[in-house]
Amino acid sequence: MRTLGISFFVVSVVFLFSPVCRVEAQNPGEKLDMVEIAEKETERLQRLLELEDWQAFYVDSTLQHDYAAMQAELEMFQRSKVSNVSMYVAVQDRWMETIDSTYRTIFTEDQWNAYLKSGAEKQQKARAKRKAKAEKALEKR
Repeated sequence: MRTLGISFFVVSVVFLFSPVCRVEAQNPGEKLDMVEIAEKETERLQRLLELEDWQAFYVDSTLQHDYAAMQAELEMFQRSKVSNVSMYVAVQDRWMETIDSTYRTIFTEDQWNAYLKSGAEKQQKARAKRKAKAEKALEKR
């Protein structure tokens, strides 16, 4: 039962990191295809930010690599039967920060600001808050 709960959490964490994944969550019987998720997120960003072709290429390449790496890391925790939820969230946050950092180098200033306004800024603040909370908890030890 505990393994089922951890599995559900891992899938939930993966679904939380992208609006595209939330749409995918409506079809729970389907297996996550990170390449397809990366493509859909690239298409969403291309429409939202009016990306040039070269920008869309770099966004797609970044997402395909980073989503797959994040999923592999989360699956490693799951296989190791790690039950500490904060470890899963920390992995997700670290990879999303990496993606945002890469986006910053790809997007123009206007595109970056539009990206932040589309919800990314709120997600960044939430990640920073979780990180500060985790660091504070470590200091108390």
